[in-house]
Amino acid sequence: MEADSATTNWIGNLTPIGASDWTYDRARHLLDRAGFGGTPDDITRLYRMGPEAAVAFLVDLPPNDDPKLAAFDESPIYDPTLRNFPPTRPTATRLAAKAGSAMGVSVKPSGDRRLQPVVDRFFYWLRASSLETKRLAHWWAECMLLSDQPLREKMALFWHGHFATGADKVRDYRKMKVQLALLRAQGTGNFRTLLVGVAKDPAMLVFLDAGRNVKGAPNENFGREVMELFTMGVGNYTEQDVREGARAFTGWIDDDLIFGFDASKHDAGMKTFLGHTGPFDGVAVLDIILEQPVTSVFIASKMYRFLVNEDPSPDLQQRLGAVLRDGNYEIRPFLRTLFLSRDFYSVASMGAQIKGPVELIVSTYRQLGLTALPGIPDINSASDALGQVLLNPPTVAGWAQGRAWITPATLIERGNFARDVLFPDQIDFTDPNLDPGAQIREVNARILRGMNVAAATTEEAPGGSAMMGERAMANVEARQEEFNTRLGSLHGWQQAVRKVKPIVRAPAQFSLAEIVLQAEARTTADAVDVLLVRFLGVPVDDGARATLIAFLDAQLGTSDIAQAQTYLEEPLRLTTHLIMSRPEYQLV
Repeated sequence: MEADSATTNWIGNLTPIGASDWTYDRARHLLDRAGFGGTPDDITRLYRMGPEAAVAFLVDLPPNDDPKLAAFDESPIYDPTLRNFPPTRPTATRLAAKAGSAMGVSVKPSGDRRLQPVVDRFFYWLRASSLETKRLAHWWAECMLLSDQPLREKMALFWHGHFATGADKVRDYRKMKVQLALLRAQGTGNFRTLLVGVAKDPAMLVFLDAGRNVKGAPNENFGREVMELFTMGVGNYTEQDVREGARAFTGWIDDDLIFGFDASKHDAGMKTFLGHTGPFDGVAVLDIILEQPVTSVFIASKMYRFLVNEDPSPDLQQRLGAVLRDGNYEIRPFLRTLFLSRDFYSVASMGAQIKGPVELIVSTYRQLGLTALPGIPDINSASDALGQVLLNPPTVAGWAQGRAWITPATLIERGNFARDVLFPDQIDFTDPNLDPGAQIREVNARILRGMNVAAATTEEAPGGSAMMGERAMANVEARQEEFNTRLGSLHGWQQAVRKVKPIVRAPAQFSLAEIVLQAEARTTADAVDVLLVRFLGVPVDDGARATLIAFLDAQLGTSDIAQAQTYLEEPLRLTTHLIMSRPEYQLV
């Protein structure tokens, strides 16, 4: 990687680089930042194009998705009776007790636990939607791995963190699927189109409580977040603007999977917002926001921090905002300016970012040349351990970036992830989608052993160590229940896993021996260099290289690759684990 002093003068310079400036390392940098990296062959193809053609190849996306990507294969878990899903279990049982049914399930006419079928149904959908969301995340990660249009997925990941919406609150994988489709389709289009689309998106409307934003009692959640997090940033609006903006969005609701508008709940009165007065609705408010110069600066700077460098100067932020604003908020021309700029290839930008968890995982698989996303390790569990779960940002502010990704614990987990890829545990691996949790397992085990349901689901039973006295046990067994929540949780999980389609649980298929031999490595030094070039965009020092060569020598018992050809794979995997555990592997 180039780090010569000449590129120091490129910092903050948006002038395009020329053909004479183009190198293999800069092509690699482009593929890393505008996508998720790739193999040496992928990088070589970009290098041979030259800078303008390479950037055009990545930025000028066709209007339709990559045709080689399979559509998401949905499980048959939803039916129309779940459309108006109760917000809580108590809501569901109160409705069922009053109406005789809920979510398409009738109350039992007599007997113990008359409301149990309704409770089972409630927990079924919670579990089924959660599992299907994990399948959707797995599918999206595979799109990131396989797509020939990686910038589409990279920008969708950026906007997912920007317009953060969590599936745990939305509780409907279908809505998350609709939002993901919007981010993937519009993520490199026009920011106004994307902003209005997200504002009207059913998942966002649920996540920010649009249903409670009504005339006379406006809910300020969306009105505040749209300015603070989505467009302008803190300090560029007043509390009066928040209140007036909230009034403009009254009546906006989700109509299942489409935007809905309830005119009876909309405040059509005059509003004064950011110095403008009129009977504004939500779209008019968004347009006023987009007219503010600070908006383009805020959005342009955030894209820059994600794709280029975490510390743009105030002057550069203003110039970036002008590029986006003068281009009518078109994202593709802005990205073209970034990816061709000298600043993008300056010493301050190359090899200076910490990979986010999903980026680390997907780039590892791309560097290995995989043609399918492994099921072992599980993408959701692995990314969770590293601090980022697709489709479930921790807050409406999304994920912190940069140094926030690295803690002592997550640094260890990054090494563990590399180990799990190189040495997958196929013996003790447990499919996390089939694990209901310790409490449900305990309840199920007690019931299978013949324990009374009420007794098996008491506080003392699941996970408790104290034995119940005979009198307490008798009281529990005699108790009549309208429903049993823990039993419902068990039944709901059992019903869900019967319907949710399984994820194929296979480890990554690759051969490091083939990679090294195809590169015509003759010595252990050659082999280490092949691995370093493939997996590191930031070079190691001579001492670290020598240590890796000595390690491989010891593992092979020779420095001659030909002599060790029949038993290369395991030593190469051990060496690669050392490489992937290095600080340089965390950088891009």
